[in-house]
Amino acid sequence: MNTKKEIIIGFIIGLIANTIGTMAYIVLFSDFSISETFEAAIKQGHVGSLLALGAILNLVAFFGFLKIRRDQRAKGVLIATLLTALIILYYKVF
Repeated sequence: MNTKKEIIIGFIIGLIANTIGTMAYIVLFSDFSISETFEAAIKQGHVGSLLALGAILNLVAFFGFLKIRRDQRAKGVLIATLLTALIILYYKVF
């Protein structure tokens, strides 16, 4: 397959994994609804923490792609994780 296409697929999977991880964390460990939890996280300045906990699921995708020798897709997941890290940095600084 085309290298760019593989990286884009990995990037999209990384974003989806991060979203699913964040939502799973909220559903499992929060007493509030998803929207209430996000509102509280914004007020208290914990949005970065929520995103970081959601990014843990990217590890599964990254190492899964490496195991099946889809290195370009793993690179896309890594790019999505770095984007998440930059977003977390933005929320921590500003």
